[in-house]
Amino acid sequence: MTADISSEPANTPSIRLGRESLNFPNLITVSRLGLAAILFALIDSGRWGITSTILFVVAAATDALDGWLARRYGQVTTLGRILDPFADKIIVGGTFLFLLTPGGEQSSGVTAWMVIIVIGREMFVSSLRGFLEQHGHDFSANFSGKFKMVLQCVAVTASLMSLVPSFDWPWLIPTRNVLLWLAVAVTVWSGMVYIVRGIRLLNQAAPENSVN
Repeated sequence: MTADISSEPANTPSIRLGRESLNFPNLITVSRLGLAAILFALIDSGRWGITSTILFVVAAATDALDGWLARRYGQVTTLGRILDPFADKIIVGGTFLFLLTPGGEQSSGVTAWMVIIVIGREMFVSSLRGFLEQHGHDFSANFSGKFKMVLQCVAVTASLMSLVPSFDWPWLIPTRNVLLWLAVAVTVWSGMVYIVRGIRLLNQAAPENSVN
């Protein structure tokens, strides 16, 4: 019996990685990864500058653009669903990692604990999402995840700005520190929200799999 393809929703992503994956939204996602590589090289070389800040803002701001274009023009693909969250995590997590400095005059405010919490949360939630979606559960991003992403981007932007010598505003360092720790706190909170959500989904599926 042949499946009725016409009955599938228009925005259902293709399960193939064919030529349909070579579309404009996915090209934007790949370009974000390219910008991230340039950004990391600049930070690693010690050339903080305004360029690093601008590159991060552009890479982070285009996060919503590729997804919106894919949904708007019916170009949602499996490759896009894989690359988009991967790019988000590389950009934010990678920048946190490269901003980890021993301190001193060029301290970014980012500590090892912050990096561990940010990257650890992303790894755990990604693993949890993969497990649940493999078993047919919808574990897409919710408000807490999106709010976490926005706050992390704002905190990283403030951290990059604090490394620019010309930005010697007296309020910048205290504001940066508050934003960084607030972003870490929201990251932990968001992770707990996803854990509770995952437990509920598992508990809902348990009675269906139980033997009478």
